[in-house]
Order: sequence, then C-alpha cells, then structure tokens
Amino acid sequence: MGCVADVNFTLVQLRYFVTAAELGSMTAASRELMVAQSAISAAIAQVERELGVQLLIRHHARGLSLTRSGERFLVEAREFLSHAAALAASARGLAGSLTGELAIGCVTTLAPFYLSRLLREFSARHPGVRVTVAEGEVSAMESALLDGRCEVALVYAIDLALDLDVQPLTQAKPCVLLAPGHPLARADAVSLADLASEPMILLDLPRSRDYFRALYAAEPRVRFRTSSYETARSLVAGGHGYSILNQRAMTDQTYDGGQVVCVPIRDDVPPLDVVLASVRGVRPTARASAFTATCQEFFTALADGDPAPEAGT
Repeated sequence: MGCVADVNFTLVQLRYFVTAAELGSMTAASRELMVAQSAISAAIAQVERELGVQLLIRHHARGLSLTRSGERFLVEAREFLSHAAALAASARGLAGSLTGELAIGCVTTLAPFYLSRLLREFSARHPGVRVTVAEGEVSAMESALLDGRCEVALVYAIDLALDLDVQPLTQAKPCVLLAPGHPLARADAVSLADLASEPMILLDLPRSRDYFRALYAAEPRVRFRTSSYETARSLVAGGHGYSILNQRAMTDQTYDGGQVVCVPIRDDVPPLDVVLASVRGVRPTARASAFTATCQEFFTALADGDPAPEAGT
C-alpha cells in the first residue's frame, strides 16, 4: 500500500494564498484580510515549500501572477476551502439552513429574463446564503466554471466544453421578430424561405451566430449585426430588417418607443437548450445543490403554465 505524505499548511494559509492570487497583490490581500502583508507572504511561502513548487511570481511594483502550477492549485484550493466551510457549517448544525457564499454565472442574454426571479426564489428559501453573480457570453461562463470562479452557471448548451456536466432546464424556441407594418406581421406562422430576400438583423454573439445561420438553407442577407438583444429589437421596430431570437419579452415595446411583433417559425427548427452547467467530477456544495433544485422547480413551474418570458440567446 502507498502512504500519504504529511502536508503542513493550514486552511488559513490556503485562504491567504487564494486571496492574494485573486487580487494579484500582497498589499491588496493584506487590506482585504486585515492581516499584515508579511504574514500573508510568509504563509504563501510555507505553502510553496510544502508543495515543492512555485505558485506565484512576485513582480517588483507590479503585483503577482500565477505560475502554471499556481493556476491549477488555485482551482483546487477554492474548491477545498468551499467544502471546508460546508463541513464546518454541518458540524455546527447549520447544514439544514445553509449559510455562506455561492458564486453563480449567467449568460448575459438569459439574465434579464430569469436571473432576478431565480435569485428572489432562492433567497426566500435560503436567506443565509450570499449569492454573487458573474455575467458573460457562453465561453466566458465556461472559463468561470473551469477556473473555479463560479460553481454553477445558467447557460445555453451550445458546443459546451466536455469538462462540464449539464442539468437540462428548458428549451427556447426561435421566432421571427418583425415590425408591426411588415406584410407577414399578422401571419400565424412564417417560413424562413419567405424572408430569404429580406435584410436580417443578426444577434452576433459567439456560438449564437452559428446557431442562427444554421437555421437557413442559404446564407441570410445580414444587414446589421449587434451583440445586444434590445438593439436587435429596436432595429426591427425601426423597419431596418427582421431578426430571429429565441425569446419574447413581456412587452412588445422597445426602449426607444417602437414596437415589434413575434411570429412563430413554420419550419422545423431546433430550439436551444437552457441548462445549468457545472464542472464534471467536482462534488457540489450543499449551496450549489440547493440552487440547482431551485432552478429545476422554477423552470418546471414555467412549463406547467406560469406566465413568463422565454429565455434569450
């Protein structure tokens, strides 16, 4: 049988390392932790000696940067500290009422439709948990998960990294967005072939743009590109073209006072899966498990008929 080597560093020293690495500065970590800078430096040096590797590169007057080993160790240290906190809470008999911090991610175009209500519902169930949120495109959320900055993230299942597990929540069907005066605005449904000669407003986000283009038999006539869901709606309302989005806001009015009409697509087009993603093989904290349960129940209620806007792309 093999033996496990003794490791002589503490949770406090790990916390000092994580804080300094995240802030990129011993001085900033000292202010954040209200601990002498020399104590933080000594603690990190002790961790490096025990591991036998350099974790941080000290740049004179330019702060800190992580080595390759440091980057990997930071992810593991965050996870370890999170589980240590959960263990302590359980030992104190607090597991049933969940306390501590939970870092989640959310795709920017999903956030306006779901995030506020999810946070409100989760807070009502678990008021002792402090949630922090990171927003970004799908690739940014992948990175946030894989480097440990988020434990779970609400994303679209568009070519997700193989290192991620997903919990399906709902599907977002695409629809055509038209100006009220468009000849097809009153149609029960519209075929994409009917729009082949018309200018398109493309929601131009990484991965999303490929999804939209794949809906067509031939390349659409893109007139304007925008990374903003609301800008796309405004351009459609102004008569600059049509757009395809996977959602419908609760109001047809745009920010600038215009209006849009959402018409179903007659063609057999694939919806987008909305999922809750996490890193494969990483045991979730009780807080993350509770948030997952909240999301599942929330989207199940929507599917059962509760009035709500569809998800964005």
